[in-house]
Amino acid sequence: MSSPDLKDTDKRWCQDVTLTFRNSGGSVVRSGTVTLGTHVIGALGIDWATIETKEALPAPIEAGEKKEKTWTVCVDAWRVPLGMHLETRDVSVDWK
Repeated sequence: MSSPDLKDTDKRWCQDVTLTFRNSGGSVVRSGTVTLGTHVIGALGIDWATIETKEALPAPIEAGEKKEKTWTVCVDAWRVPLGMHLETRDVSVDWK
């Protein structure tokens, strides 16, 4: 899995997160879950909260295949007042 590629949206409480998955194993990945940890960052760089979002893995991923997927991750608007922003830093995958 790649590091997340992050892009701001027109709403400060949302962010587009793109990941690339590569199946380097010898069998098909049929399903799985991607867990995204999105941090709410204050104007002075203080990390105020981490919100987890679970998404379905873009399966199936054949052996040797690479797939890219973009999710728009949003948190409650009240969590991101003016001057604050989001950073999705933590990503984990449960492959099946």
